[in-house]
Amino acid sequence: MGEGSAGRVLVVGMGVSGTATAARLRAAGWTPVIVERAAQRRSGGYFIVLFGAGHEAAKRLGILEHMHDRAGSKDNLDIDRRGGASASASFSDLLGDPWLMLRGDVEQAAHAALPDDVEIRFSTVPTAIEQDADGVDVTLLDTTSGAETTERFDLVVGADGVRSTVRSLVFGPHEDYLQRLGYMIAAFECQNTPPGLVEGQSATMLEPGRSMWIFAFSDHNPTTLLTYKTDDVDAEFSRPPAERLRAAFGPEPLGESLTSAIAEFEASDQAVFDSVEQVRMDSWHRGRVVLVGDSAWCVTLYTGMGASSGLMGADLLGTALEQHDDVETALAEWERSLRPYIDFYLDKAAEQRKLFVADSRLEIRIRKLTSMLAKVPFCKPLVARMLQIDSILENKGADIIDKMLTTLSKPNRRRRDSVAESA
Repeated sequence: MGEGSAGRVLVVGMGVSGTATAARLRAAGWTPVIVERAAQRRSGGYFIVLFGAGHEAAKRLGILEHMHDRAGSKDNLDIDRRGGASASASFSDLLGDPWLMLRGDVEQAAHAALPDDVEIRFSTVPTAIEQDADGVDVTLLDTTSGAETTERFDLVVGADGVRSTVRSLVFGPHEDYLQRLGYMIAAFECQNTPPGLVEGQSATMLEPGRSMWIFAFSDHNPTTLLTYKTDDVDAEFSRPPAERLRAAFGPEPLGESLTSAIAEFEASDQAVFDSVEQVRMDSWHRGRVVLVGDSAWCVTLYTGMGASSGLMGADLLGTALEQHDDVETALAEWERSLRPYIDFYLDKAAEQRKLFVADSRLEIRIRKLTSMLAKVPFCKPLVARMLQIDSILENKGADIIDKMLTTLSKPNRRRRDSVAESA
């Protein structure tokens, strides 16, 4: 909407993308209503990284001040299930020193920037979406009471995750857009320092087709990621997750580290167990309905750009709507500016998967050699070429937001320093 106008926007989903989008659109003069399937806000969450592009988007959104880098200072270890350990490069050493934190840190920061007058409805989901040229009628179900209401909005934002209800209602069934990569993940917060490690120490266990990553933080409990290859994703959901993990990391004895990790996973009430899937769409908007974040372009955790791309999408969407009086024109310009970067992340996911889980012993040897070289100062340029760091930083770096802004048309543009100053 243009300057001086106001519209009512429904934001479905209260994760990173949804909350940041609601805050940004509120600053742009919209009246957001957020609905969330869960009964309350989530906390904690698994390990994420915030690259330069996400850092700059967070700064523009006014939420960077509510976050900090939690990276630990102790050396990372390569470990094996027999108890062996050797020094290796950390995640930051390999990928250009991004900020390390938990997903919940970004969600909490986005919520802190959300004005108090934004309406939030928990335990609420859309069940029908019908639109015309002037607006969108959405039927909302309160899953606690069973009551349904139909309300009118000027814009609907689907930010409800990889299996988005908004996407299925407006764009079609999940199978039209989800692409499985053939891997599973299990992620959880540890309640204690894992065996064999000291407080603040991260570790990696790499085996063909499976791996364990322990991410230590300077001021928080560590988190663990277990990931493995599978030929039958559906079969992985047919038995209890802990049982599937033990089978995936068997038949060899698990050893102390894996036994402890799977036991902690089984005891956690906030653990994540899911397949690794991308979302691929020809268009992220249809009429007055737009998808943001994983709903539109799930790039997978292997890229390290999930939270960052969600923040980028939120910030740019607000800018595009400020610049254009016509909603559909704004959405088209927003997608045009953002898509080249998202397509890069999607296309690189399979290659960057090798950093997290290797398919063969050769890939593991290459990964360990890279890790060793990364710790030698005069070898870092070679490592940078091996990992294509220049390309990664060019497409995930600090100047991306400004580059994307230059691709947006400029009528009715209102300059601002951050959402916090505009709210």
